Amino acid sequence: MSHRQPVRVPERHQYAALIDARSPGEFALDHIPGAINCPVLSDAERAEIGTIYKQVSPFEAKRLGAAYVAANLARHLRETFADKPANWKPLVYCWRGGLRSGSMVTWLRLVGWDAQQLAGGYKSFRGHVIEQLETLVPQLQMRVLCGATGSAKTRVLHALAESGEQVLDLEGFASHKGSLLGNLPGIEQPSQKRFETLIAEKLEQFDLSRPVYLEGESAKIGRVGLPLVLVSHLHKAPVIEVRATESARLSFLLRDYAYLGDEPDALADKLGWLKELHGNVVISRWQEWARTKELSPLFEELMLRHYDPHYERSQSNHFDQWPVRKVLETDDLSDAGIQRLAQQVVALES
Repeated sequence: MSHRQPVRVPERHQYAALIDARSPGEFALDHIPGAINCPVLSDAERAEIGTIYKQVSPFEAKRLGAAYVAANLARHLRETFADKPANWKPLVYCWRGGLRSGSMVTWLRLVGWDAQQLAGGYKSFRGHVIEQLETLVPQLQMRVLCGATGSAKTRVLHALAESGEQVLDLEGFASHKGSLLGNLPGIEQPSQKRFETLIAEKLEQFDLSRPVYLEGESAKIGRVGLPLVLVSHLHKAPVIEVRATESARLSFLLRDYAYLGDEPDALADKLGWLKELHGNVVISRWQEWARTKELSPLFEELMLRHYDPHYERSQSNHFDQWPVRKVLETDDLSDAGIQRLAQQVVALES
């Protein structure tokens, strides 16, 4: 067996499996990409031990914790690890590379596997994520896609990705469309740390000599915030504006946000947040359309009266290269039209 010093974060890809020994709640907030969760303490057990540590004694907490850890390790050995071959080589981590991952590594080594421990645990990985963001973002050759609401910017990014271009889909990582009505049905947004981990993981895959396409976002997408270094460089990057006709945009919105009609009361409640901007009369009309699922007049007024009046001023205030942007005009945001836009975006590089 190898008993080398604990492994560093950049070496993690050398292992057959990456095991997160933390509780399910910690794992859900964020984890190293590709890791599987094999907790040595459940969320309830971890909370109970923490309480005993503070209110009774560290000794009693450790005694009970050892019993829980032993039982959970036994279960993993019987179930999760039951089919692993003799030459299996896992890398294990917990919060700081301490007792939880150390206990698992000890038992896996006793079995005969060449288990190793990640130095500093998840905490060191979190530092790695922050370092990668600060180091790689300034090196990106960003191309920022802008356009008024309903211009199918995200779909154009997807078409670019499908054609082999490098794309940073921030709204995809945020599980949110980036507007008042941007929540995705049945999908929770990730934690801030998870959002940043997903971005950093993608950055590590990029060829820094090639362009990276992304959407012109505000500082927040739903409840998660863009890393400050990303906001800074996003605002300085060259801009490509998709300028679609109003009819094309409305047609696209009716397709892309059709699911909002499935929960008319929830939609009406969200529209209520705009009363200070548009007044009771307008909002009452919009809420009535929402409740009766009349999405066409609702989306048209939202587009023309709420989103469009602030669009150009917002873009010119946020993007340094807005005055010299490249413009792609279209009256077709069908699937075929979006494919053509993606081709035109790539052609701008030649």
